[in-house]
Amino acid sequence: MSLDLFKRAETIFWDFDGVIKESVEIKSDAFEELFFQFGEGIATKVKRHHEENGGMSRFDKFPIYLGWTEQSQTQKNIDRYAEKFSLLVKKKVMNSEWVVGVLDYLKNNCKRQQFFLVTATPQKEIEDIISSLKIKNLFKEIIGSPTKKEDGVRLLLDRYIIEPDQAVMVGDSSSDYRAAIENKVPFILRNTNLNKKLQSQFNFKMITNFL
Repeated sequence: MSLDLFKRAETIFWDFDGVIKESVEIKSDAFEELFFQFGEGIATKVKRHHEENGGMSRFDKFPIYLGWTEQSQTQKNIDRYAEKFSLLVKKKVMNSEWVVGVLDYLKNNCKRQQFFLVTATPQKEIEDIISSLKIKNLFKEIIGSPTKKEDGVRLLLDRYIIEPDQAVMVGDSSSDYRAAIENKVPFILRNTNLNKKLQSQFNFKMITNFL
């Protein structure tokens, strides 16, 4: 039923990590690795927070994590950690597995439906990844951080004169859900082992893959 709703929509707003690529755990491991120098307890706490806030921008996470380690929370230090993180994950994300069925769905339906990518990954980084994966032409527009997801969806609804009830947003995190609900766009959760807590909190329409 959820996939039928997905197929009927005129417009789809896609998240990236955990929806197009199986890359959520890659980023979890990278956060853990980055903060392991401060002890296993801090590293585990960082990893858990990231997994519970998957759609939150890393630029909002780093001040929190640096605070836990009593490190400087200046913009310069945040940017330094963000650069280290980007170097750790970029290639691994590109090499990660596709969510089952998603690549065929994108290629087979990009002319029948409008596709937009709305992600917490930094703008330049997600554009580089999408270009390297050779799928940039499948999306009408790509919006990454620092634009908040709810603002990105709102901007696209206005720019392309899209009726919210004719669209669907598919994501795997609470930030994706909020972005959809705040813009009155129907939401579908791509359920994974990492969002079981979220699955139990709301009566989501859910999908496991795109077959």
